This record gives sequence, structure tokens and C-alpha cells, in this order.
Amino acid sequence: MKVFVSGDAASRSVGADRTVQAIAEQARQLGRDVSIVRTGTRGMLWLEPLVEVQTSTGRVAYGPVTPDDVPSLFAAGFLDGGAHTLGHGGTDDMPWLKRQQRLMFARVGVIDPLSLEDYRAHGGMVGLERARALSNEALLQEIVTSGLRGRGGAGFPTGIKWRTVRQAEAVRKYIVCNADEGDSGTFADRMLIEGDPFLLLEGMLIAGLAVGATRGVVYLRSEYPHAIATMRRAIAIAREHDVLNEAFDVDVRVGGGAYVCGEETSLLESIEGRRGQVRAKPPLPAHHGLFGRPTVVNNVLSLAAVPWILEHGGQAYADYGMGRSRGSMPMQIAGNVRHGGVFECAFGITLRELVYDLGGGTYSGRPVRAVQVGGPLGAYFPDSLLDTPMDYEAMAAAGGLVGHGGIVVFDDTVDMARQARFAFEFCAIESCGKCTPCRIGSTRGVETLDKVAHGIEPARNLELVQDLCTLLTDASLCALGGLTPLPVMSALTHFREDFGPRATA
Repeated sequence: MKVFVSGDAASRSVGADRTVQAIAEQARQLGRDVSIVRTGTRGMLWLEPLVEVQTSTGRVAYGPVTPDDVPSLFAAGFLDGGAHTLGHGGTDDMPWLKRQQRLMFARVGVIDPLSLEDYRAHGGMVGLERARALSNEALLQEIVTSGLRGRGGAGFPTGIKWRTVRQAEAVRKYIVCNADEGDSGTFADRMLIEGDPFLLLEGMLIAGLAVGATRGVVYLRSEYPHAIATMRRAIAIAREHDVLNEAFDVDVRVGGGAYVCGEETSLLESIEGRRGQVRAKPPLPAHHGLFGRPTVVNNVLSLAAVPWILEHGGQAYADYGMGRSRGSMPMQIAGNVRHGGVFECAFGITLRELVYDLGGGTYSGRPVRAVQVGGPLGAYFPDSLLDTPMDYEAMAAAGGLVGHGGIVVFDDTVDMARQARFAFEFCAIESCGKCTPCRIGSTRGVETLDKVAHGIEPARNLELVQDLCTLLTDASLCALGGLTPLPVMSALTHFREDFGPRATA
């Protein structure tokens, strides 16, 4: 009898390991032969620890299951899918999962993440096999046709980036996976690595074939110990099975957790052993990247989309989405929300659907006042803009960005002036210090908003804040300084009533 329990970091944080121990102990006492498989999470974080059992009609879900619930589950015959107050019926029939279009996350929560056999049995490596049968140009054309754009935030066309590296002349080229997931309210990279690490390796192998690279690096932050361990073990298994070898091999590099190291040139500096500071561009990493060699720097989700594209064809991927935003995006719903988690769907779903239909509104039960999209440098959306579809152009037209797909919900108790101040403060703390607008401008922003809060010439100082934002946008070297004005100005534009002495009285 097979029982599936998530072993990802979020599930463990709410007691999944203790639940597993309780199931094993209860089965031993009852003489039941139970095999427990640790998987990734299905993304329904409010139901963790989620326990699934394999029945003749498919998997049946129960959750959230604490150790104290285990005896009653056995008494109810849960190993055969028996009825219980924690039961949710067939896992695949649950509305949260049925509404999704899981292209990248199809195996997450389903397979044993560290079983290459399980990965292959669920369609793994099919994309790589097809890639090996194609010419380099045909392979690149599939990525171009798919319309895949960088999922890390910038949204740059992946096919163009790969073609640039392909055309560069060098004795060695690199594929660097940016897994430095540092945005507040984002966790899709971690979930994917912990739940399906071979998918990322397959995507990197295909990228290596496409551009002629022989080495890959996964750059992970130190706050993700479980993901680091899973990735290292997956690489070792892939080497044992000759999936990784001299033709293309991958290593893991662990960063200290500086936000700016999510920027591609800072990341490269960090891998090379230096302080993570932004490099002035040009030259682009595609020409002069890791150790001065042509380098593809892609986010986890960008590379994870590649195997599906090769398996099903670029046009099949492009059939998802809207406008110039093609394919799917794992939306991460977090903050003050009833049902938080990862929901993968085609571009075009609205913020209102994500916050209310899927997220269930606020956890506090109070009205939603603001939704921040795209991490700490993303814009705050008021209720009047929640019908904005999640696609790159529509979000930009509304003054925001898709970013890494993170959505953080706030109820009506939020102080938006404090949120704007936090944006400046965050930039000041995380700035690498290389450019003056980011290093000094962010600090002056904190000081100026403090003056507004204390009633010191509020009108004049709010004008100064706007001037600072223009300077940061126009003169910063990278997105940290360049995007900090988004949360500040969106808060000032949509929630002006919070800016004044009343806000901190």
C-alpha cells in the first residue's frame, strides 16, 4: 500500500515529518504493509501536511493531517480511500488542481523527486531525446516559436538569448540557472527543485545542446537548504546514470542570500568568488559571461519550461496564453490570503480570479485593500485594477510587472505609506553600492518619507519623493534601483490618503 506525503520545506515546516512518523508507527502496530513516498507539494499549502493514498481509482487526498489525526484515519480505512472529515476525495478532482494547466509542475507532488526511474515513467527525458534528434537551428527555432520569455522577471525572449550565445565564438560556454529566488511571496523555484529536480537538469541539458555549452551551474541561495540537498543528490544520481557526463555536467553554487545576486551580472560575480556587484552592460553575459565566456543565464522556471516545449513542439506551447505572453506561469499566491500556494495556468488569468476565486480572499476575513505583484519591487494594485490580466503587456500598461509571478495580498489594515517606506528601505539595505542613485537615493527616500510622516512640509517632500523615483528609474545600473519606484509610486498614486501625519500618528 502506497502513501504519499510531501517532503518539501513548506510541508516540513508544518509537521509533515512527524505525520510520516505517526503513519509508519500506526501501520507497524496494526501490521499493515505501508510504503511511504516523500514527494514535492501539490501547491495547496493550506492543506499541508497533505497525505495521499493510492487506491484502485487513483489517489485520494486527506489534509491537513497532524500526528493526532493518524489513528482515526486508519480507523476510517483511509488506506482504501475511506471517508474521513479530513478527506477531499480524488486528488486530481480537487478544484485547485483541476483548474490548472500544469506544464512545468505536472510531476511535482506526483513522483518521488529523486527517482530517475519515476521521472522517466512520467514522461521525463522525452524532450531531451527529441532535442538530440534535431539540428541546433531546429532546436533553437522551437524555443523561438514557443514565445518563451524569461520567467525571472525581465521577460526577455529566451530564443533570442540562446541564439546570441549560439552564435558567439568561444572554447567554452556556460548555462547558468538563476535559482536565487529572493522575492517576497515567491517560492515556485524552490518547490520545483524540491519536487522535480530532474526537470531542471533536463532543461539545462537541452539549453547546452542548443548553444554548444558543456558546463552548467545552478546558483541557489543558502536559505534553501532542502533545495540545495535535493539538487546535489539529483546531480549525483544523474552522473551515476550517465545523464550528466563530460559532454555536459552541472554543479551547484550556494550564495549568501543577497537580493542583488538575483541580477544576472551580480550572480556571475558571486559564482566567480567576488562580492555580488552589478556589472555595467555591455558587454552582455551572452557574449562575456561566466569567467568571460558566452553564458546563458536563465531562471529556474524558464529552463523548466523547455522540456515540455521540446516534447510537444514550440507551437503547442505558444497556443497557451495571450498576446505576446505565451505559455504558462506558476502564480504564487501569498500574504493575507485564505488559500495560498502555487497555481500554474496560462497567461491571461486576472488578479481578481487569483485573489478571490482561488485565494479565497483574505485570511483575516477583512476586505482586500491592495495586492502587490512581482515581489518587493512590484506595484501595489487597488481593487479598481484587480481585473488586470496577468500578462507582461497588460501589467505594464497598468503600471506594474509580472516579475516572478508572486502575488501578496493585504487587507484594509495595511498602511501604504509604510509599505512605500519599506520599498526604499529594502533598496537601501540590499543595494550593492555600485551606483549612486540606488545607494544614496534609496536612503534619501526613507528620510523624506519620514519627514512626510512627521508633517514636515508634506507637499514639498512628496514632490521630492517623485523626483527621487525619476532619478532611480533613469539612472540606476540594474533593476534593484530601477524598479524601487514602482511600489513607491503605485502606493502614492492609488493610496494617497495614507501619506501624511495621520499615517504614523
